[in-house]
Amino acid sequence: MTWSVSSCFFTLVVLFLWRVEDIAEACSCSPAHPQQAFCNADVVIRAKVVGKKVVEAGNDVYGNTIKRIKYNIKQIKMFKGPDRDIDAIFTAPSSAVCGVTLETNGNKEYLFTGKLETDGTMHVTLCDFIESWEAMSATQKKSLTQRYESGCKCKIIRCTSIPCTISAPEECLWTDWVMEKSHSGPQAQHFACINRSDGSCAWYRGIAPPKKEFLDIEDP
Repeated sequence: MTWSVSSCFFTLVVLFLWRVEDIAEACSCSPAHPQQAFCNADVVIRAKVVGKKVVEAGNDVYGNTIKRIKYNIKQIKMFKGPDRDIDAIFTAPSSAVCGVTLETNGNKEYLFTGKLETDGTMHVTLCDFIESWEAMSATQKKSLTQRYESGCKCKIIRCTSIPCTISAPEECLWTDWVMEKSHSGPQAQHFACINRSDGSCAWYRGIAPPKKEFLDIEDP
């Protein structure tokens, strides 16, 4: 079979586009309610990003150098994590491999959730809950100090299509996607799934601490 130059070029373009698409789809995350992100994280902090540089993080199995982005940060408050300040966070070099891009002028405050590696460094990905502090609701900010943690034994079930139900009393049904077509709807913005006295869990709205009647018998 004879291949023309144009045919070869077309084949290369197709292969290139296929490879780009393959890479672009390499980072896939299941959306999480902010409470889930808090409970699953090793570290939750409020901070400003004040610098950025590319660093080497060893070699892969083929001997190629692994690159990471190091963001220098100024910690404002720690909500969950080690008994020390975090002065830097690390992420992958591109969004294709779940890397996070942040503003580095030191003017924007973020809420970061992430993992603590064995060497003590904090790592974040696109799958973590990372939000502008200004964009967070008052309930979300207040819940970081106690509310979310009090419900970490609960399980939040994401509803993606109707009908959907819970299967255990310790579950809360998260319906933002089917109701609002957004994972930043009312339940994410204003509700927390908390434990009640009988071991069940229920959604609670607002900043004020739950009443004893709610924790005991009152329906959400």
